[in-house]
Amino acid sequence: MGFKITEKVTWVGKTDWGLRTFHGGEYSTHRGSSYNAYLVRDKKTVLIDTVWQPFAKEFIDELKKEIDLNEIDYIVANHGEIDHSGALPELMKLIPNTPIYCTANGVKSLKGHYHQDWNFVTVKTGDVLDIGESKLTFIEARMLHWPDTMFTYMSGENILFSNDGFGQHLAAEPMFNDLVDQAELFQETMKYYANILTPFSTFVAKKVEEVLSLNLPLDMICPSHGIIWRKDPAQIVKKYLEWANNYQENQITIIYDSMWHGTRRMAEYILEGIKEADKDVTVKIYNADHTDKNDILTEVFKSKAVLVGSPTINKGLSYAVMGLLEMMRGLSFKNKKGAGFGAYGWSGESAKIISDELARAGFTVVSEPIKELWNPDEEALNRCKEFGKNFVEKIK
Repeated sequence: MGFKITEKVTWVGKTDWGLRTFHGGEYSTHRGSSYNAYLVRDKKTVLIDTVWQPFAKEFIDELKKEIDLNEIDYIVANHGEIDHSGALPELMKLIPNTPIYCTANGVKSLKGHYHQDWNFVTVKTGDVLDIGESKLTFIEARMLHWPDTMFTYMSGENILFSNDGFGQHLAAEPMFNDLVDQAELFQETMKYYANILTPFSTFVAKKVEEVLSLNLPLDMICPSHGIIWRKDPAQIVKKYLEWANNYQENQITIIYDSMWHGTRRMAEYILEGIKEADKDVTVKIYNADHTDKNDILTEVFKSKAVLVGSPTINKGLSYAVMGLLEMMRGLSFKNKKGAGFGAYGWSGESAKIISDELARAGFTVVSEPIKELWNPDEEALNRCKEFGKNFVEKIK
């Protein structure tokens, strides 16, 4: 069922309480998500975005309860990715001539997904659609996080329909930022930024500054996933500017995998050394094989430095550690330091491979990796502790 956001705007999306992975298995959604679509009723009626394809029939059935579909004058597709456009094929069977407003890249995306030549109307930044008392102004937001993405600003109601910007994967009821658990909200919002938008931080900063320079009154931000920012919506805009600026906290994260606990013990003694050298720094340890990868990457996003460890397995790394290093490379973290470590029994390549992979991911590798043969004895563990102490000195 839809609910009114303002007298002119109704949420007509779908809350997916049971969702636990997204983008295939690439992103964990511990708290579900929502696919937010909005029905704008002025002298003209506009549908902004739809929902993910598995919910297309349900979406259309519910939308019919809100409005005669033939009364929809325009559709705005802020982004062509299937979680937002998935109901379009079924909807367009019923209202085939309805104009779809999107960017030129949006046309390419939608045609690429659905192979349909719908009634596309291409728009660019500054184009305006007059719908009566209000106007919709389109703002291209390329690479936030796809080339076709745009924002739509509604005058009068002073709402920014921001699509993937400022959202999070969070199923909630009610769906307003002032009425949900604040710890959950900001945890999921940071996780979303860290795992999806970090590679595009330069674009984020420029686009946010551009939108702010327009001096548009802003009463509400309505993203495509998660909650609606209606109380002090500027707070999340400020957070995005902070996160886009090579974000880090006073934190060191240690990530490891271990076959017979040798690398685990190394990690724990490295931590001991770090804490002896700096009692104020936050240190967190994660077993890469037992911990959700996106939660770990969020901690990497928060950290000023990371230490990554793996035993040597077939002259390489554990599956979990290598996968995380590849994801770290793809996320293009900036202004972060690191080093590698690992236990081994035969050839001992893992620690050096980790150093190389950290450098490939853009981390500044501040020290030679440490590796210990077999199960580390007391002398070896003391070397690990010294390694931790020296690491603190090298990242100052």
